[in-house]
Amino acid sequence: MAHRTESGGPLALSVTDFRLLHGRLQAARAGGPDRGALDTITPQQVLTAAAEVRSGRAVSLAAPVQTAPAPDAPDPARHRLTAPVDSEPPGDGLHFARDRFAMNVHSDVDSHLDALCHVIWDGTLYGNLPADSFTSTGAGALSLDLAHDGIIGCGVLLDIPRLNGVPWLEPGTQVTTEELAAAEAAQGVRVDRGDLLFVRVGHRRRRIDLGAWDVTQARAGLHPTTLEFAAARQIAALGCDSNSDPAPSAVDGVAFPVHVLAVHALGLHLLDYLQFEELAPQCAQQGRWSFLCVVAPLRLPGATGCPVNPIAIL
Repeated sequence: MAHRTESGGPLALSVTDFRLLHGRLQAARAGGPDRGALDTITPQQVLTAAAEVRSGRAVSLAAPVQTAPAPDAPDPARHRLTAPVDSEPPGDGLHFARDRFAMNVHSDVDSHLDALCHVIWDGTLYGNLPADSFTSTGAGALSLDLAHDGIIGCGVLLDIPRLNGVPWLEPGTQVTTEELAAAEAAQGVRVDRGDLLFVRVGHRRRRIDLGAWDVTQARAGLHPTTLEFAAARQIAALGCDSNSDPAPSAVDGVAFPVHVLAVHALGLHLLDYLQFEELAPQCAQQGRWSFLCVVAPLRLPGATGCPVNPIAIL
């Protein structure tokens, strides 16, 4: 199947069309005013998702944290050992090795979760809350704490490069709604209410094979209209091995339209820069593309996001 890129004119959206789409999605959102789309996950759905476990194989959906500068990581995470130090080797008795870690949560390389307060559009947050509760100590509304009990449900992986017979989608490619539906059919799976939808574009595979590049200029992702698919299926969360938004943007003047539509309009927690290079082969080998997924965010009240290590259990 041929897929379209930013150079294929029909994929461009005007700002007017984008705002109309935003309004339609707001009206169609399935989540509540407080927790957004997480409200679509019921205890019964968690029990049903647990029944997805058949082989007991657990697979991480996170990439190793980037601690060295790279074209997509000009400000990498900082990790250092604080004890013991080279000049003071430990002697007899008890000693503890200790370390310190700091990162830009919303980087262009590390796997992370976006809270609902991460996206401000026209001066408001999800649910049209005024974006006036931010201080230097954190967000006063819709922070990461909404997900402090975790995000647990049925994960569904749609592998778009596999659908197209390629190892990855080239930077700039925009996944269409038709491709999401075609991947469902080809993989024999369906995305339903309360599911955690994961879309593979092959970003990590390309980075592993060809090296890092400046993803602010070119990256594969979802076309904004695919959020109509997300709304129709009433998903609970959305994750991608890029950051869901392609570059260049499909909307002139709106750099991250998918983020605006997903977080601000639909109340979806986004999982950015995941990696599916271990999960996809397991799904193909077992002949199924759904699984129990457990996402355990940090207990960091007021945060706009956090590094995260989602686990798929097949």
